[in-house]
Amino acid sequence: MTIRRLEPEDWPAVEAIYQEGIDTGHATFEASTPTWEAFDAGKISDLRLVAVDGSRVVGWAAASAISSRPVYAGVAEHSVYVAAAARNRGVGRMLLTALIEKSEDLGYWTLQSGIFAENTASLTMHERFGFHTVGTRERLAKMTYGPFAGTWRDVWFVERRSNRVGLA
Repeated sequence: MTIRRLEPEDWPAVEAIYQEGIDTGHATFEASTPTWEAFDAGKISDLRLVAVDGSRVVGWAAASAISSRPVYAGVAEHSVYVAAAARNRGVGRMLLTALIEKSEDLGYWTLQSGIFAENTASLTMHERFGFHTVGTRERLAKMTYGPFAGTWRDVWFVERRSNRVGLA
């Protein structure tokens, strides 16, 4: 398995994996995937990665700037998605390792994410990588689709500070 930069031609596979995550009801408040153009515009181009097994994309990770203000230039919000058929094979760990390394190479000192409380696999993985829970954003938003439609959801806000960038 290899990790490489996410390219436009990867979008159909990335979109399918994103949709699988949406379908679980535990990945995002989004009810549908964005267009490639919206995804591309919203992500830091050097912090978009895919995991490839043979010739098949089996996961992706990407990060977005949290603000346009210069003081937050070293802080990014990230996502990691793994294809259902590739779960429990270390794909998420490989993607998160590569995303952390690449983000630090680029000068990012904080990665953060919001994770549904029910997504215990993601919470456990992030904890193993040194992310800590800043807090729980209770009843952050109401689901508009799927089995949790109409339910207010709690989101755990996690962050990881770099040991090598910007905090000295």
